[in-house]
Amino acid sequence: MELYIVRHGQTLWNQGKRLQGSTDISLNDNGRDLAIKTGQALADTTIDVIYASPLKRAYETASLIRGDRDIEIITDDRIKELSFGHFEGESFSELLKDDSLTFKYFFKKPHLYQAADDGETLEHLIERAGQFMSEVIEPLEQKCERVMIVAHGALNKAIMSYIKKHSVEYFWSGGLQENCNVIIVDYTDGVYTIIDETRLFY
Repeated sequence: MELYIVRHGQTLWNQGKRLQGSTDISLNDNGRDLAIKTGQALADTTIDVIYASPLKRAYETASLIRGDRDIEIITDDRIKELSFGHFEGESFSELLKDDSLTFKYFFKKPHLYQAADDGETLEHLIERAGQFMSEVIEPLEQKCERVMIVAHGALNKAIMSYIKKHSVEYFWSGGLQENCNVIIVDYTDGVYTIIDETRLFY
């Protein structure tokens, strides 16, 4: 079974380099264009089912990639983006240069990042992503040829942390996905094999 793990299309907050997290931001025109082009490139690729984060930017991306094909889109709260609490909406660059915040470690030393009191830890994100994979995706192995997961930058890295079985220290292994970048993974006989982490179809 192949897995296509997709990051949503661009939003205005992506464009403005603002921290999105669990805030429900829609795609911008460029984000819709990327999703449409990705869907056109995959028009002849069999996709049995699409699982999407219920946040608008992911669900709309899934819908645009699906196009007019008869593919069920199922939402699951476990693949929502990491919550940053009251830091959502803030400028990435401002947060990264604030020495009083552990956010400065978020990308370079994620094992030192501490979530805000009203946010979510990376450890918890990896836990819920792993639960989604073990309870929802892995049981599909004998039923599906190809499954698509449309979610978010950090969430998809949490899935990859589960697949690679590595610690939070290596959370960003492979780098942050671009918008509508597709990670392709094979899952056969209970074993994951990474095929491509940087595929773009636009």
